[in-house]
Amino acid sequence: VQLQASGGGLVQAGGSLRLACTISGRPLMRTTMGWFRQAPGKEREFVASSHWSAGSYYAESVKGRFTLSRDSGKNTIYLQMNNLKPEDTAVYSCAVWQAGSYYSTTSYRAWGQGTLVTVSS
Repeated sequence: VQLQASGGGLVQAGGSLRLACTISGRPLMRTTMGWFRQAPGKEREFVASSHWSAGSYYAESVKGRFTLSRDSGKNTIYLQMNNLKPEDTAVYSCAVWQAGSYYSTTSYRAWGQGTLVTVSS
């Protein structure tokens, strides 16, 4: 299984970006995926999780601003990020959920390489 994240970039506060994570090696249709982010000097933290049948879960810090969606035909999940804030600046990575809590990094495997999001004030 391989993951490819894309869509990061530089945006002003209040702006929007859409990240994409394409999975190869297994079908997205029955795969639960997660997005995490890691800011400089900080630990990786949960952002959102897309369960293949049970909907999506979001960190409190992004709820109402970020939205997950899926395109099974393209084997890709998207993270639409609106009203971005400087504190959203981080490297965003996607991964495949394996078992356990959707909010924990240890529950995921097959991490993609990450894409950098920079939000200027």
